[in-house]
Amino acid sequence: MAKCFNAETQIYSSHRPAVDFPTDPNLSLTSFLFRSTASYPNRTALIDADSGQTLTFLQLKTLVSNLAHSLIKLNIKKNDVVLIFAPNSIHFPVCFFSVASLGAITTTCNPSYTLTELSNQAKDCNPTLVITVPELWEKAKNLNLPAIILPSQSNLNLHCFNAEIWFYSDLIRKSNRFSELPISDVRQSDVAGLLYSSGTTGKSKGVVLSHKNFIRTSLMVTSDQDRYGEGQNMCLCFLPMFHIFGLSVIVYSQLRRGNGVVSMGKFELESCLRGVEMYRVTHFFVVPPVMIALAKESVVVRRYDLSSVKEILCGAAPLGKNVMEQCARNFPAAAVIQVLYILIIKDLIT
Repeated sequence: MAKCFNAETQIYSSHRPAVDFPTDPNLSLTSFLFRSTASYPNRTALIDADSGQTLTFLQLKTLVSNLAHSLIKLNIKKNDVVLIFAPNSIHFPVCFFSVASLGAITTTCNPSYTLTELSNQAKDCNPTLVITVPELWEKAKNLNLPAIILPSQSNLNLHCFNAEIWFYSDLIRKSNRFSELPISDVRQSDVAGLLYSSGTTGKSKGVVLSHKNFIRTSLMVTSDQDRYGEGQNMCLCFLPMFHIFGLSVIVYSQLRRGNGVVSMGKFELESCLRGVEMYRVTHFFVVPPVMIALAKESVVVRRYDLSSVKEILCGAAPLGKNVMEQCARNFPAAAVIQVLYILIIKDLIT
């Protein structure tokens, strides 16, 4: 570590090669995603472990384009804020990429928010549209906003529909003639996301993230995969997509590289392990409570064929060495890594 430290500048530098970032200022995170994955349109991009639905990169682009054109018809324009109040699903990234392609701004909410917490965030960021699921409609309807209702595993019926509420599936179907993204004037410096802190140090605060932030983060967090010439990896995402770890580090970064992402609505140990076995997951992103479960529940873990796992990456908080060592014993073919992702890029704040 001492060799990485420059005493004069007081800066630690990585021994890894520098990452090349795109210099084109007229680049959205969505256009960069599909530019990067254009050469393998039929490769699997997203798998929804809860519904079994899958999307190739071409199908993903088509859905994003269709929804983006529908959003234009709903008068969503650049710098409008769209609130996504929903659990993980295959539809969450489609909504995020569609909003970003227009230069509009996505803000995300924890599905477990109370009505008060939800209302406070809405008052702070002033969204023009909410995207939610039937199970959360009783809370979301109190925002008095136009709404898009995502498909759900639930059979709940909504009896309060009016002209300001649309089904996601209907919007996709009505715009299915569009195969390309709408023309827009989005720049890397434009705001793409407004994600809120958990509120552990007081009132929850909005963190502004630009398209450049997502683009550069995606290149940094996957740089070792490129450096070692890895093929397509398969990544599991049960961490919430409303959080920066799930949305940026897993979903956007891995898709941008051409990796597959398996979405799970929530963490449950055996369902998670079953998903790893079924979809041959190679990269397993976790947080300390999950790592502890993977370490302690050795009997459960060893029921499954987890030989596909190459890396288990734990972030968000410090983790004890003994937990990492026990987890490594349960996953002998995997590198167990503790990471700290710093998602603020220097030239975004200077």
